[in-house]
Amino acid sequence: MNSAGVRSVARIAARDDGRGGTALPVLESDGPLALRRTRGSGAEARVVLVGAMSGPLGGDHFTVQARVEEGALLSVGSAAATIALPGQTKGEARYDVRLDVADRAELHWLPEQLISAQGSDLYVTTRVELAATARLVLREEQVLGRAGEEPGRLTSRLTVRVAGQVVLDQELACGPGAPGGWDGPAVLAGHRAVGQLIVVRPEFAAEPVPARVLGEGASLAPLAGPAALVTAVAPDALRLRRLLDEALASLVRI
Repeated sequence: MNSAGVRSVARIAARDDGRGGTALPVLESDGPLALRRTRGSGAEARVVLVGAMSGPLGGDHFTVQARVEEGALLSVGSAAATIALPGQTKGEARYDVRLDVADRAELHWLPEQLISAQGSDLYVTTRVELAATARLVLREEQVLGRAGEEPGRLTSRLTVRVAGQVVLDQELACGPGAPGGWDGPAVLAGHRAVGQLIVVRPEFAAEPVPARVLGEGASLAPLAGPAALVTAVAPDALRLRRLLDEALASLVRI
């Protein structure tokens, strides 16, 4: 690794193939990021993001871009958790995700957890642009520290816009150097796993999802627009995933 850290970009483009399926005219990646197409179902194209190296480390900058064109259906996951680690290079690491979904297109963005290891410093930004009739299921999960260790510094910002209008813009900062109270009862209440699930469906504009508590540690809230947000905290990654999976199942039934 050079003194400036590693730069890596992965790009995906999904397109309706005109035969009831989804083609992937662009599937490009370099450095520590690798993209692999796997078997989908029906009209869906499925891609797995594989981390070929550890990281991101301090000073690294990873970028993932996905464009889902009109009428296409894309599902993206990851092969394993991403672990933010301290590196030889001083300074924060960056991980940027840029997602663009056209009319009548659908994206399921379901990566594995992001683990903030002790001594790491990572800034994550996820920006999603959706057309008016686009659909989205997006899950983010952060685990603060590996077993028995304190977390690193983690800042995560999630922004979602539908037809140019912001429906969600939130930032969470945890770990050493984060604003006071991040680990207190108003934010994480001592939990070490936190997650968000956002579901965007055009029908939610006419019939907003009612706000409610989803068991211990999770809540569902309608957003300003055709979207709903689930926020959850849990003592560990397994419990967090269970909460978010149950929430997604309840939203799909609506």
